[in-house]
Amino acid sequence: MPEKEYKTVHEIFGSMLFDRRVMREKLNPDIYAQVIDAMEGRQHLSAEAADIVATAMKDWAISKGATHWSHWFQPQTELTAEKHLAFTMSDTEGNPIEVFRGKHLAQGEPDASSFPSAGTRSTFEARGYSAWDISSPAFIVKTPKGGTLFIPSVFLSYDGTPLDLKTPLLRALDAVEGRAFRLLRTLGQRGIRFVKMTVGAEQEYFLLDRPRAQLRPDIRFCGRTLIGAQPAKDQKLDHHYMGAIHNRVLRYMEDVERDLARLGVSVLARHNEVARCQFEFAHLYSDANRACDQNQILMETMRKLARQHELRLLFHEKPFAGMNGSGKHTNISLVDSEGRNLLKPSNSHRRNVVFLAFLSAVVLGVSKFHSLLQFSIATSGNLFRLGGHEAPPSIISVYLGSALTDLIRRLDNSDVSLPEKGIMDLGLAKLPDIIPFDSDRNRTSPVAFTGDKFEFRAPGSSQSIALPVTMFASLWAWGIEQVTGMVEAKISEGKDPIDAALEAAREAFRMGSSVLFEGDAYSHEWHDEAKRRGLVEAETMPDRIDLILKPENKEMLEALGVYRAHELENLRAIRMESFATGLEVEAAVLYDMLWEGVLPAISKQLTLERNSMLYFEDVDFGDMTPWRDYVGGLGRAKNALIKDANSLYELKGRLAGMDARERSDFLTGTIIPLMDEIRAKCDAAELTIAADIWPYPIYRNLLSLSA
Repeated sequence: MPEKEYKTVHEIFGSMLFDRRVMREKLNPDIYAQVIDAMEGRQHLSAEAADIVATAMKDWAISKGATHWSHWFQPQTELTAEKHLAFTMSDTEGNPIEVFRGKHLAQGEPDASSFPSAGTRSTFEARGYSAWDISSPAFIVKTPKGGTLFIPSVFLSYDGTPLDLKTPLLRALDAVEGRAFRLLRTLGQRGIRFVKMTVGAEQEYFLLDRPRAQLRPDIRFCGRTLIGAQPAKDQKLDHHYMGAIHNRVLRYMEDVERDLARLGVSVLARHNEVARCQFEFAHLYSDANRACDQNQILMETMRKLARQHELRLLFHEKPFAGMNGSGKHTNISLVDSEGRNLLKPSNSHRRNVVFLAFLSAVVLGVSKFHSLLQFSIATSGNLFRLGGHEAPPSIISVYLGSALTDLIRRLDNSDVSLPEKGIMDLGLAKLPDIIPFDSDRNRTSPVAFTGDKFEFRAPGSSQSIALPVTMFASLWAWGIEQVTGMVEAKISEGKDPIDAALEAAREAFRMGSSVLFEGDAYSHEWHDEAKRRGLVEAETMPDRIDLILKPENKEMLEALGVYRAHELENLRAIRMESFATGLEVEAAVLYDMLWEGVLPAISKQLTLERNSMLYFEDVDFGDMTPWRDYVGGLGRAKNALIKDANSLYELKGRLAGMDARERSDFLTGTIIPLMDEIRAKCDAAELTIAADIWPYPIYRNLLSLSA
């Protein structure tokens, strides 16, 4: 009987994860304690201890059927990378031996020449190092004939320059968690041993019938449709959202969840999203570093199983024009060693003051460094998603809700003090416990407080959450440092720490008030108001990518130790190159689709109509003007599209001599508008051409799943 028919999720959960539970069982108490100390940053793991851990990890992996191992890292492609090495080799006499020691576990040396480095390295300079991230557990991905042990790792150049997204993330987490710990100790919480940032991501995606979707070059190569007329029935009826899940999709979801359960990833929710064939997974929050790994594991598992289910998985932020795109809402908070969420309001006056201190630090940090959040979500996919169909705009603002906004106004009034029971006295105490906060939700807000966490809604579905979390953690660390400085200064004046914290929070809210906004962030009025507040520093995606190099951003990130100056230059160049390259591919694919499919289809329809006219020339159809006008319209459409195709080819040719920034500007300012015009003409033609002649599956058929 297959495993899935008799083993529950509870029985298989974490079975392919080399976590603390397994290490406690496989390692002696002394080595286990050393590993835990290393995981929590108190000491480095000795070479002798690493050898023992490696042997235990190898034996465990082989017992689970693994035949290979790999350092698993996250280069700045936003994907993951792996190089599989065999556990078993032959000795000089041809006998099999198992080779995996502490030195293999701790460090690898994959070829680094072909990973993004912003042109700072020649192709012959290939050396790179992967190093074990001991804070994130190793895991096994099973295959029909065995499996591979994956060891989460950082990825560095030979000179120590990060070539990945994890290294800056770990630095940012150290910055925010260390400063949060200091603030708590300043406020008298001496029993706290550590603070951890927690993250939980909501992964939106589309599923299409794979054989049908693969007939479209734009979906195959770009992950989105470059042409396609709106179907008669799309999302306008609002019948899909949280409706009954299609049987075919449910089978896929169940398989994804079981594979993730083996890897210790808890899927908290699954449901239909707003658009047809759009869905969502939300995995349970965990510490931020592990959450970023888990989201990558989720995406890779989804890709693998989609192929097995003959489904085409789309993570692109805007696969279908005129319909909802896919984001990755990223929920962020801080938790202390006692398990208390520092962003959760309480009935305790003291706890609420702590809550307000950390809340105000976010507001202050975002108000000062909102451009870092803009930079972190500046991608080619988000170019088409942000600002409509429930996606937040790229202008960063913070929504706190009516209750907190009212409280902040009261804090700013020297005649009003915080009530004895804190913000729970604002009517919340009278409501059921299941209602955590007295405010509505604002779907247009990029950064929204949702009761016990901040939800950063702007990251795109295809993105790694590592960069957005890195930037959020950095600006929060800066904000906490400012609040802590204010608290310490007031304590030095003889004030009680809690009173000092309340005054510091009041001041931080006042200083950060420019970023607070409760209304419709789509409105033109808000855009104008945001400009007056200084929140609009970039109008285009290339401009937003450049924001990382603002002097104050560089100074802050360097001061926190998150990035060094040359690393920021590299990061900006890599993001700009990725942005331009993605759009260039789309322009090339659209050009091919025109000549290979759309233009021949118009000719076929013209031929059909002309032959019909000739065949029935002796039949009196009355006034033939509408028919002739239709045929003439097809001819004019073909002429216009040929002209546009030639223009697109000529414009693409100009890109060759430009650097990444020039290409990005030219693409967004000149080529993308032309592609939009071509799309409109193609979509108009699609509506007037026979279904058996049109060369590509249309939206109506794409957005339909067979049983």
